[in-house]
Amino acid sequence: MMPTAIIDTVGVLSTAGALFIVSAGLTLVFGAMRLINIAHGSFYMYGAFLLTTIAGAGTGLRFWLAVVAATIVVALIGAAVELVIMRRVYDSEHLTQLIATFGLFLIFADLALHFWGDNSRTANPPAAFAGQVAIGGAVFPAYDLVVIAAAVAVGLGLWVLLQRSGLGWRIRAAVEDPETLQAGGTNLPLLRTGMFTMGALLAGLSGAIVAPQVAVAPGMDSSIVVAAFIVAIIGGLGSVPGAALGALIIGAAETIGTIVAPTWASSFIYLAMIAVLVARPSGLLGIPERRQ
Repeated sequence: MMPTAIIDTVGVLSTAGALFIVSAGLTLVFGAMRLINIAHGSFYMYGAFLLTTIAGAGTGLRFWLAVVAATIVVALIGAAVELVIMRRVYDSEHLTQLIATFGLFLIFADLALHFWGDNSRTANPPAAFAGQVAIGGAVFPAYDLVVIAAAVAVGLGLWVLLQRSGLGWRIRAAVEDPETLQAGGTNLPLLRTGMFTMGALLAGLSGAIVAPQVAVAPGMDSSIVVAAFIVAIIGGLGSVPGAALGALIIGAAETIGTIVAPTWASSFIYLAMIAVLVARPSGLLGIPERRQ
């Protein structure tokens, strides 16, 4: 019983960690800009593909350098997308934003097929984390600990940024009252560019980090963006702690579903989302959207 509980717990934390990193970027972008970004999943997929391309069969230092390089490239792609396209739809209706970002989603998917083809790829984890770890009689992949550690580091980094820095104060002000923030002299377009770039960076980082755990292939963009939106909705769009809580709930729901009803496991995450929305439409830690 104890080994099984440890394996399940590590599995939940690993799944939740990957979901948290990508969902944190999504919820930051929506919170600061009220922008629904379907193309967020594309940044995740590009992070994974770039990791496989840059790292190749290398492990050790080359792998970690590939993670950094893939994350930076995706962040630069995000900055370019924001400057050229997204800043023109910030004040549009959500339907317009959805159409624009869905168009980007399709374009990025076609480009991925052109550059990487339709075959799945794999990435080798660093040699130090390529094996198994035994704790209390439980054996699980050592690389799960890397994903969990990355999520903790991202969570702590975002907390310091948002709670202990001037930039974080401006980001939180942009979530609550962007008009007053801009009237006070803050360059709101530049802040939005930074926020969108940060969201893309987190998505790219998540894709690069989980690449050794998944089959890197076309279609992973659509699956992750659905999961990320569910996590963000459960936690509350705009709330980073909410994204962490939502990721844990979804990770637990998937694990419980796999144990209780394997053929219906995918339904459990939707049931969790429905239950939360019925009880609290703005999400567990979300702030209700302002009405004009």
